Amino acid sequence: MIIRPHRNLFDLRLRELWRSRDLIMLFVRRDFVSVYKQTVLGPLWYLIQPLLTTITYTFIFGRIAGLPTDGLPQFLFYMSGTVIWTYFASCLTKTSETFISNAALFGKVYFPRLSVPVSILISNLVAFSIQFVFFLVFIGFFAWHGAAVHPNRWVLLAPVLVLMMAGLGLGLGIIVSSLTTKYRDLRFLVQFGVQLLMYATPVIYPVSSIPQRFKLLIQLNPMSPVVETFRYAFLGAGTVNLPSLAYSFGFMLIVILIGAVIFNRVEATFMDTV
Repeated sequence: MIIRPHRNLFDLRLRELWRSRDLIMLFVRRDFVSVYKQTVLGPLWYLIQPLLTTITYTFIFGRIAGLPTDGLPQFLFYMSGTVIWTYFASCLTKTSETFISNAALFGKVYFPRLSVPVSILISNLVAFSIQFVFFLVFIGFFAWHGAAVHPNRWVLLAPVLVLMMAGLGLGLGIIVSSLTTKYRDLRFLVQFGVQLLMYATPVIYPVSSIPQRFKLLIQLNPMSPVVETFRYAFLGAGTVNLPSLAYSFGFMLIVILIGAVIFNRVEATFMDTV
């Protein structure tokens, strides 16, 4: 095998990435197993975390603050936002640490560097799948007890919504990861920024409750249409705005392209700065 440097910024070597799919699955296994290794409850934390978060949101924002939920049971409303936001936030934060966390590995052996962020998306998808099934169980429970829950045909769009979340997390994450090789402060900014971004996304409130003068600002957030569509598809409350979804999809493609180009550029020299 002859290892050559990248010739240009758009030389992404996707075929090489595909040939490394076995390595990607090893990284997925590493990420999935190592997270809760030597813990008492192990993978049960994948269920405990969204459950405790949902209970907290229900008590604080539902009971105390009295935020509306479009007529949905408060527990289901907050769980839907928690499950979908957790996947995006995990993809973004973990991908943003690609170069810093794997510097020792990158400096010893060659393999397609994009394998690591791609493996993060897949390992987080496993966690999301577990939490999603947990969410469906609660939907069935509330529906059985007569709650106003109405899943509809838009559930067929769920794979596209997951793809959009993964793409946004990947694109934004590898941009930040590339910049953190020189500017370590961004690592702390990402953790703080993700929390702020959640409040600019209809996770704990419906779009219908936003004052008209702020709606445009919320709609510019590419995650807003994803969360609203997911909630409408599985719970039947809210709206589906196809132009907004198209905007989010286009935003995702642009971010992935920009992120891949920057990642490709930094990959050649990052060992000199990490």
